[in-house]
Amino acid sequence: MLQITGLNHSYADGHLALDGLDLTVPDGELLSIVGPSGCGKSTLLRCIAGLIRPTSGTISLNGAPINGVPDDLAVVFQDYSRSLFPWLTVRDNVALPLRRRGMGRAERRAAALKALESVGLPDAGRKYPWQLSGGMQQRVSIARALAYRPSLMLMDEPFGSVDAQTREDLEDLVLRVHRSEKITILLVTHDIDESVYVGDRVVVLNRAPARVHADLPVELPDARDQIETRGLPEFVRMRAEVGRLVRGGARVPGAAPAGTAPTLDK
Repeated sequence: MLQITGLNHSYADGHLALDGLDLTVPDGELLSIVGPSGCGKSTLLRCIAGLIRPTSGTISLNGAPINGVPDDLAVVFQDYSRSLFPWLTVRDNVALPLRRRGMGRAERRAAALKALESVGLPDAGRKYPWQLSGGMQQRVSIARALAYRPSLMLMDEPFGSVDAQTREDLEDLVLRVHRSEKITILLVTHDIDESVYVGDRVVVLNRAPARVHADLPVELPDARDQIETRGLPEFVRMRAEVGRLVRGGARVPGAAPAGTAPTLDK
């Protein structure tokens, strides 16, 4: 459903962030993207979101080229405090993008309350963002994306600003949402454990300018648990392999070719 071919992007100062990047993402996959700090992960997501225009190359979503912000896409940013409007209630924050869908006021509010319920905040609709904890605010951001019913959700370090326990809770939330809503998700993270725990597949980018360094299927059970899953031998092996690759190690022998979408057999 997402096809990226020969993607290049240079900033005005001459910095080359992306260099001939190829990537295919099938419908319904949760893809984790990791790489060294500053390698171009966020630039890649901004190109996919239509927030910046790549220097060259093509990106298509559901067969249509991306030449601006797609209608069928939602983004969850790391800094929830800047992505929520403090003067709007939680319900109205979630409902706001639904105007773009042409929905009436009552329909928008009903969809917002349903989305809030799906992220475990059924009673928060009348509160304001500043009355909620950081983890709850990020749940609101996720609910807003879900209410929009996108075919593709981009998440740029969405849990980087919360504590460790809240981060684990939000990881499990994303897994539940992914399974129930069948939304395709691209999650950029610096956390190697997180990339393996939530992902169907992990793509490792090399140092800038970014290209796909390795493309690895995650062969873990669909049902995941913060304690049991992280203790599995396959999780330990995969975490070590991804960590080695992020630090510049050679691609794993027998790994899927860069830019391809391995078939997951679970």
